[in-house]
Amino acid sequence: MPPIPGSGLAKGLAVTLRTMTRKTVTAQYPDTQPELPPRSRGVIGLFEENCTVCMLCARECPDWCIYIDSHKETSPPAAPGGRERSRNVLDRFAIDFSLCMYCGICIEVCPFDALFWSPEFEYAETDIHELTHERDKLREWMWTVPEPPALDPGAEEPKEIAAARKAADKLAAQRAQAQQDQTDEKNQDGKNQDGKNQADEKGGTP
Repeated sequence: MPPIPGSGLAKGLAVTLRTMTRKTVTAQYPDTQPELPPRSRGVIGLFEENCTVCMLCARECPDWCIYIDSHKETSPPAAPGGRERSRNVLDRFAIDFSLCMYCGICIEVCPFDALFWSPEFEYAETDIHELTHERDKLREWMWTVPEPPALDPGAEEPKEIAAARKAADKLAAQRAQAQQDQTDEKNQDGKNQDGKNQADEKGGTP
């Protein structure tokens, strides 16, 4: 059956009329801030205390937009006769967000949880060179990182927690058994002493 002439136009006008009668949903940004999803990828925050300068994030970055500088410091031996230990000290940690493609690889590969996603997205600059943010700015963004989502109550307990709980239960059982053994030993000593006293009394010991 051939289409009725003008049916497409009528459908289009019907959609237009329905849209005209609906309430507008335009958000007046920046006066009204958008409601971002919990896992929004805005910028990357740096928790400097956890960074060990392992350079893994910089090596795995496909855009090579992470710049890290460090130096080594020698610590005295912890005990006499020990050897000195050296550790890396972070001097510079910067990310060029004009190159970053927000893949999140640096956050995923960090073994010490030093990098996190922050929902902050208002960091536009008039000069592209100012999009390279140093560690002080990255540290400020760290405080805007949301709390991690709650664990699923029906999820399986992590193996590390299960092993730690098993070890704690075993240690508690050993301590309880040791206390019970001490109590039984004291009770047995008391019984032996009572029996000795009674025997002395029957034997007429003065």
